[in-house]
Amino acid sequence: MPPTDAFLPTYARYPVTFVRGEGAHLYDDAGNEYLDFLCGISVTSVGHCHPDVVRAVQEQAGRLMHTGNLYFNEPGVRLAQRLADSSLGGGVFFTNSGAEANEAALKLARKRRQGGDIVSVHGGFHGRTYGALSATPQESKQAPFAPLVPGFRAVEPEALADSVDERTAAVIVETIQGESGVHPLGDDVLRATREACDAAGALLIFDEVQTGMGRTGSLWSYTQLGVRPDAMTLAKALGGGLPIGALVTTPECRNVLEPGDHGSTFAGGPVICAAALAALDIVSDDALLAAVRERGELLRARLEELEGVTTVRGRGLMVACDVASDAPDVVRRVLLEERLVINATGPQTLRFLPPLTVSEAQIADAIARLGRILR
Repeated sequence: MPPTDAFLPTYARYPVTFVRGEGAHLYDDAGNEYLDFLCGISVTSVGHCHPDVVRAVQEQAGRLMHTGNLYFNEPGVRLAQRLADSSLGGGVFFTNSGAEANEAALKLARKRRQGGDIVSVHGGFHGRTYGALSATPQESKQAPFAPLVPGFRAVEPEALADSVDERTAAVIVETIQGESGVHPLGDDVLRATREACDAAGALLIFDEVQTGMGRTGSLWSYTQLGVRPDAMTLAKALGGGLPIGALVTTPECRNVLEPGDHGSTFAGGPVICAAALAALDIVSDDALLAAVRERGELLRARLEELEGVTTVRGRGLMVACDVASDAPDVVRRVLLEERLVINATGPQTLRFLPPLTVSEAQIADAIARLGRILR
């Protein structure tokens, strides 16, 4: 019996109610401790209730909570400048989520080349609102809500560059496809797509909702690839556990959207921007990013040693493995029997998104808990 039937049944929830979190651990309403290697799907990447984030939220909540976007607020100004300076150097539009950030990016592309097509990649995931869903070519997610927004085309990764022409408004891709099982797009594919977009005058949009904020071992994953997008979208870990997203553009795209073209009542408020500034301070540390790369290698190596694991892949602490057994059943059993929080992205795929602050001892603990289920 669920705790309440007041929710719409849009999630297949597990029979666990969490009441507290600290670092890499969660605690349920019976006092049980869990090791969290999912982070709310890459959201609490600096750990649960990081003291710097908590302090920033408390202090800002006592000063100013909301003004609306007819005015500036000081944390929002600082956050926008830091995001622009650390990445594409243009403009920033704040949202409340990754799907909303992708909606803003799609509107930017369509405003710039009106009537143009949007090209995405099979296996990609960009959100569940109508524009973002139209760029998410997964039949199970799209079919119940047809007809979708027209003018979207999906191709295989190797066909990306050839799919771009003078009718293309933008290509939108994840540098590593997260929801389909942590599948990196090839560097050669992304470089060829960049060249094709330049030749056709189309935009290249990188969805860094899951890969950004240090998850892959650099602040933004595109900096490891030698390919610079015209726009990128952020969310998940950006708020240190609170909801915020962002569209960030190059200077050339900064003035495409004009007053009245887009908006959001709550986006970029003072409290959430204060939290994001604190989270950004934490993940911008070079030593932390080096540790993400090292711990990611360790996690992948230890997974490869487990009985029943067939393949392992990932970058930084964005990791997946395929298993010979039923992955959703493994996820349920390891949650309820071993109190390890992970998830399945497919029938045979387990995904691991531990906090970027995870220790070697916690990785060993997670491997031991999972190993007892896979035996």
